Amino acid sequence: MNKFIAIVGSNSKKSTNRELLQYMKQHFQTSAEIELVEIKGLPLYKKTPDQFVPQRAKDIAKKIVDSDGVIIATPEYDHSIPAALSSALAWLSYGIHPFVDKPVMITGASYGSLGSSRAQSQLRQILDSPELKARIMPSSEFLLAHSLQAFDEKGNLADKKVSKQLDGLFKDFLQFVNISKQLNNASDINKQKAKDFSWDKD
Repeated sequence: MNKFIAIVGSNSKKSTNRELLQYMKQHFQTSAEIELVEIKGLPLYKKTPDQFVPQRAKDIAKKIVDSDGVIIATPEYDHSIPAALSSALAWLSYGIHPFVDKPVMITGASYGSLGSSRAQSQLRQILDSPELKARIMPSSEFLLAHSLQAFDEKGNLADKKVSKQLDGLFKDFLQFVNISKQLNNASDINKQKAKDFSWDKD
């Protein structure tokens, strides 16, 4: 059975993105083991001369490396991902590179009607950057709109069509992960390139 790390892209105490990942953990438990990971507790990203990386970031990085894939649920603030998530991804590409060639599924929930669509688009760009270089599942978006009303009293998605869409996308992700395991011929080179990359160099 595949083991996935599910990153809650918010440090809010009450987050519908956390609720979404909790639903996925329960709903897909017979297909995959999903562990929720919080970005709370990470300090704001800051470069240092000794390239210091907080232990919390190292712990998250190890979980990612040891996993078969990553699911990220992001809210949308001002048409972008939260600053806390951006900072967390910066730490996870600073001297450590757990995302290189790692399969990633992007999801998102928002109170409005767009379901974090712009934030998800931005997140794709970030994950494709030279320092991260994740393997993002293509042509897939799960946009949970009006997320405050999306869950019933048991924490399940109330709309059957929305639930069915997520079921299909998750099955696609399982296939994507299995295919990705065969696409490892350049993995060592990709990891070295991420390690060597610097915006400070010409």
